Amino acid sequence: MHNVRQVVDDLYWIGYNDHRTHLFESIHPIPEGVSYNSYVLLDEKTALFDTVEWDFCREFLENLEYVLDGRPLDYIVINHWEPDHAASLQEVLLRHPESEVISTEKGFYFMTQFGFKADKRITVDSGDTLSTGKHQFAFVKIPMVHWPEPMVTLDTTNGVLFSADAFGSFKALDGKLFADEVDFDKDWLSEARRYYTNIVGKYGPHVQQVLAAAAKLPIKILCPLHGPIWRDNLGYILDKYDKWSSYTPEDNGVMIVYGSMYGNTANAAQLLASEIVKRGHTDVTVWDVAETHCSYLISEAFRVGHIILASPTYNLGVFPPMKDFLNDMVALNVQQRTVGILENGTWAPNSGLEMRKIIDQMFEMYYLNAEVSFMSSVDKNGKKAIEDLADAVIESVKKQA
Repeated sequence: MHNVRQVVDDLYWIGYNDHRTHLFESIHPIPEGVSYNSYVLLDEKTALFDTVEWDFCREFLENLEYVLDGRPLDYIVINHWEPDHAASLQEVLLRHPESEVISTEKGFYFMTQFGFKADKRITVDSGDTLSTGKHQFAFVKIPMVHWPEPMVTLDTTNGVLFSADAFGSFKALDGKLFADEVDFDKDWLSEARRYYTNIVGKYGPHVQQVLAAAAKLPIKILCPLHGPIWRDNLGYILDKYDKWSSYTPEDNGVMIVYGSMYGNTANAAQLLASEIVKRGHTDVTVWDVAETHCSYLISEAFRVGHIILASPTYNLGVFPPMKDFLNDMVALNVQQRTVGILENGTWAPNSGLEMRKIIDQMFEMYYLNAEVSFMSSVDKNGKKAIEDLADAVIESVKKQA
């Protein structure tokens, strides 16, 4: 049974909504699934834009044949060669040997690495064009967003941009193909942010270059490879991408991340959250680093302007899950944040010093002028230090408002 939706005029979505995979790239939890988007154009010549992950090839092929309805497939455009988008190529070519595959030089290099073969190839570079009849296409390479080989394809006839992994999101579409069919802020934004920050977040400068180039193009519709299609209010998602890729805090919020072996550091983190809220700032979230997958922590770190790190001392260093989070922050290029330190240690508190060593590897990270250090559990002096840290948070938040 086919699952197809019309995007505009003679363009159709023929992708798949995946609720079977539990970990995207075997790393990131996707409890609400993910979509693999593929598109078919029916012009004088037909064109397929990307494929789907191998596990869902059968359903994808059924959709493709339903839309083609006996017509040949003239072109296959592969904007991105990651297997969740290109793995079904070989099966398509078995059924449509007449097809010419269009991609970048680097893309075809990756194709051979994955063991795929395409006898009929068209290698394109930025500025190259293609006509399918009524529709005219232009190709633009977007290296390191987030692999070296991707490109985007712009239909200059109607303003549709096939944007590869840019503007994508975790979460399955489940019939709601367009961003304007959902309450995006409520139902999608957190998963779009988590997708960007963990998959593309390291490559902010490259995304900034793409956004600058996109501003000069007549784009009317964004067709990403994951998540909903944008046909309205493009400025909304472009603004989000501009903030995320420039590492500008999205909101003036505070995240408190704690690790705790026996509950004492957790108690200190909760006390700090209460003190901040009592002082009038309510955009505060508290996260147990040992219970929360790092992808959610990274997403929140991109959203907020202030990050408070509360860790016990473990083997004279940082609590291991906290260390993993900090190293992930370094790897994904988190920067331009204000940081507060809260350390605990029964006989030799040292986690604060060790956390600073990792934070100092990041760019433009600023420390609050108050720090908490206590022994085992919060006493009267520890409570006063937490109140002082809350005051410092409020002062900093007001400056950045």
